[in-house]
Amino acid sequence: MSSSRFAPVGRFFGRLWWLLDASRRTLLNLLFLALLGLLIYGLVSRGPARLEEKTALVLNLGGTVVEQYSGNARDNLLNQAKGQETNETQLRDVLAGLEAAAKDDKISSLVLALDDFQGAGLSTLRELAGAIARFKASGKPVLAWGSSYDQRSYFLAAQANEVWLHPMGMLMIEGFGRPRTYYREALDKLGLSANVLRVGSFKNFGEVYSANGPSKETTESDRYLYDALWKTYTDEVERARKLPEGSIMKGINSLPEQLAAVGGDAAKLALNAKLVDALKTRDEMRTLLSERGAKDEVNKTFRQINLGAYLSHVKPKFTGDAVGVVIAQGGISDGVAPSGAIGGRSTAELIRKARDDDKIKAIVLRVDSPGGSAFGSELVRRELELTRAAGKPVVVSMGNVAASGGYWISMAADEVIASPATITGSIGVFAMLPSADKALDKLGVHTGGYTTTWLAGVYDPRRALDPRFASLVQSSIEHIYADFTGKAAQARKTTPEKINEVAQGRVWTGVQAKERGLVDTLGSYGDALKSAATRGKLADGYRVVYIERERGRVERLLDMLGGAAADVVVGQIEHKLGGVGVPAALTREVQKDFAWLGELGEGRKAFGAVAHCFCAAP
Repeated sequence: MSSSRFAPVGRFFGRLWWLLDASRRTLLNLLFLALLGLLIYGLVSRGPARLEEKTALVLNLGGTVVEQYSGNARDNLLNQAKGQETNETQLRDVLAGLEAAAKDDKISSLVLALDDFQGAGLSTLRELAGAIARFKASGKPVLAWGSSYDQRSYFLAAQANEVWLHPMGMLMIEGFGRPRTYYREALDKLGLSANVLRVGSFKNFGEVYSANGPSKETTESDRYLYDALWKTYTDEVERARKLPEGSIMKGINSLPEQLAAVGGDAAKLALNAKLVDALKTRDEMRTLLSERGAKDEVNKTFRQINLGAYLSHVKPKFTGDAVGVVIAQGGISDGVAPSGAIGGRSTAELIRKARDDDKIKAIVLRVDSPGGSAFGSELVRRELELTRAAGKPVVVSMGNVAASGGYWISMAADEVIASPATITGSIGVFAMLPSADKALDKLGVHTGGYTTTWLAGVYDPRRALDPRFASLVQSSIEHIYADFTGKAAQARKTTPEKINEVAQGRVWTGVQAKERGLVDTLGSYGDALKSAATRGKLADGYRVVYIERERGRVERLLDMLGGAAADVVVGQIEHKLGGVGVPAALTREVQKDFAWLGELGEGRKAFGAVAHCFCAAP
C-alpha cells in the first residue's frame, strides 16, 4: 500500500532526472560541435600565411631535439596546470623543413637562433649539422646569432657561413663527461640494501646504489668512450670553422690566462679565437638582415618565417608506396608505453601494423634507447624477425644511444646503421632486489609469519634477501645473458665467444662498434631511409610514413588520474630536499635515480632481468 502511494512521486523524479541528464548530454554535444566548427572554420579561413620572396627561414630550436614527442595526455595536462610547456622539437620536422627550404626559391637564407635550444645528443647534432650543410650547398647563406652559446648550440652555429655573438655574451665549450651521484653510504645509514646482481664486468647501471664511487671498469670504459666522442666533436667544429687542429683543447687549457688578457670580456675572447665572426646586438642583427634580404615593414624586422609556420607550406605525400618508420625512443618496458618510450607490446604492435600494410615496402626502426626490460626488448626483436621472415626488409638506424636493450631490439635487421657518435653495445644484464629490513629494524618494525615453502613471499622488501633466491636470480640473468650474446652472435654471423669479448656490458661509439663487428655501416638517418628504399625496391619520390600509436579518450583519462599520485610524490621530493638546501639540479637527479628504483616494484613479476645502460649522449 505505502509503496504504491509513492510510485507517482518516484516516476516524477525519475522523469525529471532523465530530462536533466538528456539536457546535460545535449548541451555537451552542442558545445563540442560548436568548438569543432570553430576549429574547422579557423583552419579553412585562415590557412598558412603567404610566403613572400626573399624570406629568411628562422630555425629557432625550442627545448631539446628528440626523435618523437614524449609524454601523454596526463603529462601534458599536469604541465599545463603548472604553467609549464613541454619544450621539444622533432628531428624529422627540422630535417624536412631544411630539405624543402633548400629547394624553395622564396627562401633566401637560413638564420640559426639558438637561445632557446636546450640540447641534443651528439648524433642528433650531427644530423642537424648535415641538414644545415645541405642547405648551404644550395648556395643560400646561413647565419647564426646568439646571446650566448654552450657547446651544443655552438656545434650547430659553427656550421653557418657567419657566426655572430652578442657583445655581452659568452661561448663556453666544456668537454664531455658524466659525473654520477653514488648512494651506497647513504643507503647503508638508512638501513637500505640495493642487492645488485649482474652479468658483465662493465655492466655498471646498479653501481650508483651499491658503491661509493666508480669502479676501475667504469672509469676505463668512460675514458675510452668520451675521449672518442670528444675528438669527434672538436674535429668537426674545427673543420667547420677552419681552425687549426687541436685549437679547441689549446684554448680550454689556457682559458684563465686568455680571459684575463682581455679583461674578462668573454665575447671578445671568442672573437679573438675566431670562434665567432662578429659581435652584434639583436637590433644590429635585424638591421643587417633587413639590408641583405627584405624588410618586414609591419613588424620592423627582416622578412622571416619560423620553422613551424614554414612546415605548413610543405605538402606531404599521401599516396604511393612508402618506407615505414617506427620510432623506438626512451626506456623499454614490457607492455604499453606512451609516446617517447618503448613498450614491448605497443612497439611490437606498431611493427606488426607496418608489416601488414601493403603500401609499406620496407621498415626503418629508428633507435634512441638505453634499454630497459629484457622481456620487452625481446618482444620487439621478435616482431622484427617475423617481419623479415614475411619478406619485408628491416633497417635499423641508431641515433644517440642504442645500448643494452636498445642494442637487443636492433639485432633482427637486414642492416644496422650507426652514427659515428652513437653510443651502443652494453651487452649485459642485471637485476636489483632492494630490501629495507634493516631500516625497519631501526624503527622497531618487524616482519614474520608462516609460509608453506621458503619461496612464498621470498621477494618481500621488508625482509632480508634470501641467499637461495639470490642464486635463483643470478642463474636467471646468466641464462638471459647467454641468450643475449647468442642472439647477437647469430645476428652478427659470429660466435658467442667472439661476442662475449666485446660484450660484458661495455659501451662503444659507433666507430668502435663498427670496428668490432657490432654494426654494419656508419651513416645517417637519411642513409638508413635510402637503404630501406633500395631493399624495398622503391623508386625515387617514395613516401616516408611514421607508424605511431593513437590513444583513446578513456586511456587518456586513466593516464591523467594515474599521474596525480606521481605528481604528489615528485612534489614531496622537491619540498623535502629543497627545504634542507639541496640544489635543484641534484634534487632532479635523485628523483630520476630513485624513480627508476621504484619502478622495479610496479611489475607483477617477482623480479625482472634488466638490459639497461647507465649511459647518455654527451
